[in-house]
Amino acid sequence: MAVYTHLGAEELARLVANYDVGELVSAKGIAEGVSNSNWLLETNQARFILTMYERRIDTDDLPFFLGLLDHLSAAGCPVPATIHDREGAAWRMVDDKAVALIEFLPGVSPTQPDRAQAYAVGRALAEMHLAARDFSGARKNDLAPEDTLAILQTCGSDALGRIDPALPAILDDGARIASNWPQGLPTGIIHSDLFPDNVLMLDSEVTGLIDFYFACTGAMAYDLAVTHAAWSFGEDGSRNDTTLGSALILGYESLRPLSSEEFEALPLLAQGACLRFIASRAQDWLDTPADALVQRKDPMDFMRRLEFYRDRGQSAFA
Repeated sequence: MAVYTHLGAEELARLVANYDVGELVSAKGIAEGVSNSNWLLETNQARFILTMYERRIDTDDLPFFLGLLDHLSAAGCPVPATIHDREGAAWRMVDDKAVALIEFLPGVSPTQPDRAQAYAVGRALAEMHLAARDFSGARKNDLAPEDTLAILQTCGSDALGRIDPALPAILDDGARIASNWPQGLPTGIIHSDLFPDNVLMLDSEVTGLIDFYFACTGAMAYDLAVTHAAWSFGEDGSRNDTTLGSALILGYESLRPLSSEEFEALPLLAQGACLRFIASRAQDWLDTPADALVQRKDPMDFMRRLEFYRDRGQSAFA
């Protein structure tokens, strides 16, 4: 989440008036993240999240994203439903940008998650995978290893080296990962971005899975590997917490046990997850405007995680 576009109070009030949600009382920009502009809105009836789609999102994908939220919410998953306007539309246009109003869910994102929280998140991820089996939508993963390698190649070795002298080595790792990517694993609708800041919790209860704007059709074990890479390390990517990682997998398998093929693929799937976040962070580092209300994230955090999975192999998931 972030704020790239600035909307005034009057414009926000006019926008909210298109929904049957009461009158706008307050609005606050949300500064975390790098992809969209977001506001916490409060009306005289309830709280909501307003999202303006800025980067990496094609408006043609919005029926999939917002329909998925409504499907999962109706299935009882802790996922925010889309608020439709008085004409029944799930999103509107403000100038040339799409905006959507989303249900606000209680809870906070854990900054130092514990084993019980990791277990609960693994279980919630499996619940989401199972609930999405009868969702009619589908979306190609446009951030597969070959795509993220192409992003890094477009950045170029010189530019990557200006971020960190060790970063250009990712080009060789990326080629290896893309050429050996597992095929034929069980697929479904995946979140593919389930970082701690995309999970809301009250103690060890998951109250919200949010930010589904990278969701797509893909290997469910890859989604688990993404979440493992996001939850099992310290903030600088240099420390692996095997307790959290094992709890995450146990929670997931409490609802959806992995096949032997899925478990054996986890080390390379996790490296592919790291490759993706190295690429997106490097691209954002080079492209983010200096005056944007957003903090750039260091791609080397995930370079260290990739090296861990590459060096440890299957033992990273023991």
